[in-house]
Amino acid sequence: MTLVARLYQTEFIRSARAVGMLWAVCTLCFAVIEVVILIQPSWVGTRELHYRGGGPAPPTGTLGLFEVCMEMDWPVPECRGSLHTLTPLPAFQSPAVLVCMSLTMVWASVGCLCLFRFCNAATVYKICAWLQLTAGFCLVLACVLFPDSWACAEMRALCGEGVSSFSPGNCSVHWAYILAMLGVLDAGILATLAFVLGNRQDALLPEDTKDGDGKCCTYSYIQICLYLTY
Repeated sequence: MTLVARLYQTEFIRSARAVGMLWAVCTLCFAVIEVVILIQPSWVGTRELHYRGGGPAPPTGTLGLFEVCMEMDWPVPECRGSLHTLTPLPAFQSPAVLVCMSLTMVWASVGCLCLFRFCNAATVYKICAWLQLTAGFCLVLACVLFPDSWACAEMRALCGEGVSSFSPGNCSVHWAYILAMLGVLDAGILATLAFVLGNRQDALLPEDTKDGDGKCCTYSYIQICLYLTY
């Protein structure tokens, strides 16, 4: 192995290690975002309307998978639902189950980070990639089924009688639903990056060079054998 090849391989190892650590941090951040998406009652909220009097004021508040929060005279909104028991609103059971499945897949990929110390790095990357891809698919289905379930009593009480599937009436989507859609993109990027890192790990060192005279260099997330020729 020439000096130029050794320098190139060393630089590649450092770059792969840095990208792998960045991917692991982003995976952990995505797992936290999934928790926020699940529990926040801000998937849908009322629009800002100009009330002119002459009747009861229209309700204002927000709605999530588990709670409906109405803004009252008190500083804290009055929320109805079962977040503490993780019982979703009847109309949004399917989206809630899908988000829970997505959350489970993402946290499973976070748990797989511990396997880098004991297993082949390429295999671990690919396992995490499939878990993140599954999480993104579940999140896509949740984002589609959620507006399809808007024709329910909770939405009509908050957003008026003009509510129907994919038509929120006097409401609009809020930041939690937008965050869920961005989570789909995040899952796709992380899964793609994990597949790339896994394939690079496979191509980094051929199998027939693992049983020779060499020095083994162990990194936090990447384990490879770098052969030095004197």
